Amino acid sequence: MVVPLLPLLLLFSSCTTLIADAGAGVDELNYIVLTSSSLKAKAVCEGPRVNTTADFTNWVPVTRPHGPCSAAAAGKSEPSTVDVLRWDQRRAGYIQGMLSVPVNASMGPKLPPPAPTDQSSMDMKGTDPAITATPGTASTKMSIDPAATGGGGGGGGQTMVLDTASIFPWLQCAPCPVPPCHPQKETLYDPAKSPTSATFSCNSPACTQLGPFANGCVNNQCQYRVRYPDGSTTMGTYVSDVMTLTPTRVLPRFQFGCSHFAQGASINTQTAGSMGLGGGPQSLVSQGKDTYGDAFSYCIPPTASTTGFFLLGVPPRSSSRYVVTPMVKDKFNPALYAVRLQAITVAGQLLAVPPTVFAAGSVMDSRAPITRLPPTAYLALRSAFRSRMTMYRMVPPKEHLDTCYDFTGVSTITLPRIVLVFDRNAAVELDPSGVLFDGCLAFTSTADDHATGIIGNVQQRTIEVFYDVGGGAMAFRRGAC
Repeated sequence: MVVPLLPLLLLFSSCTTLIADAGAGVDELNYIVLTSSSLKAKAVCEGPRVNTTADFTNWVPVTRPHGPCSAAAAGKSEPSTVDVLRWDQRRAGYIQGMLSVPVNASMGPKLPPPAPTDQSSMDMKGTDPAITATPGTASTKMSIDPAATGGGGGGGGQTMVLDTASIFPWLQCAPCPVPPCHPQKETLYDPAKSPTSATFSCNSPACTQLGPFANGCVNNQCQYRVRYPDGSTTMGTYVSDVMTLTPTRVLPRFQFGCSHFAQGASINTQTAGSMGLGGGPQSLVSQGKDTYGDAFSYCIPPTASTTGFFLLGVPPRSSSRYVVTPMVKDKFNPALYAVRLQAITVAGQLLAVPPTVFAAGSVMDSRAPITRLPPTAYLALRSAFRSRMTMYRMVPPKEHLDTCYDFTGVSTITLPRIVLVFDRNAAVELDPSGVLFDGCLAFTSTADDHATGIIGNVQQRTIEVFYDVGGGAMAFRRGAC
């Protein structure tokens, strides 16, 4: 059975333009004027904003988990801003837990599980990218905000989370009672109905090399368990099957966890499982590197009514269209991908933040919505942003977002352009959809200037993020989806 899976310019200006009127006379070099409706999803799925026809055979469509483009979320309400931001806090804690693990250790220390009263909100991953794949078929649908869709024995597709901070792919498999599994829209993957599905014996190399994910054997079938840093757990049988991302991206013996138990805050209950993309031998990237190269890329769409894409392997676009920065791997957990910021500009003005403030680096994460900066950098960014948004009325903070505005009745919004400058002067201007989250500046601060930051998926919107794992570099292409 085939298991298909889904899926900078830096401008410095010496002038500072303070805008008192959102109408005429806007300095378009340093500001962007957009309609407020452009930041909201439409009622129907519009598909990709950028023509990707030429690359369709390689790319898997990526969607946000809630909205008209996500089949997995049909009939389910979108989580509130508070729910998403509380999940964001949990995800940030997860990343910090990963960073506290020595590079040769497993998934990380157990963090306090969420209180029972928080569980209903914690299992709604409102910005997780996802893709769709189908074992045994040639399905090519993929969704983002980290999720992917794949199909299993019996037909249909499976929506799976795209997770760059996890190395172990798994999906719910029949039989999977609820609980300890969770309901899903797609038909459960059933290995018994797949002629190409196979288990691993206890002494097989695939089983003996599971390391921290090994969980013994049942009837001489290798068992796995993944325990995430927040205590969330999935376990079941370790299996292989044909995985088809697209007609040109097929893994004939893709190994993954066939889950019969999936519980905890890190488990996205809108999806069938998780497509681990982190640095590790079990990840999708590692399993596909001999055929397609040790690399992958994705583009998160700007709204839930548009689609992005996922690509396993090297992008077909000209390298001149990307800006490139080295990955920072020396002191980080190898499952994580990190880069180092050098500077930030707001409306063409370089923030007065020494590069040493960013020395701890930043983890590029597909699931955390909000970007976290060292306090010194965040306070400088917040001050510069607020000084250029004085024409709008500020409102109280929303959770950890403290720079929020009331845009009620406002038809057009004038935003200062924000550019993140990474090591080797790789400058990436954020899309307007990557600046605001529900009317708030989509940045917050880390605990102190020595803590590692996070580049969240809100800031990654519309940008193709290319992970050249083998080459130790990360590249960015604006306006990709």
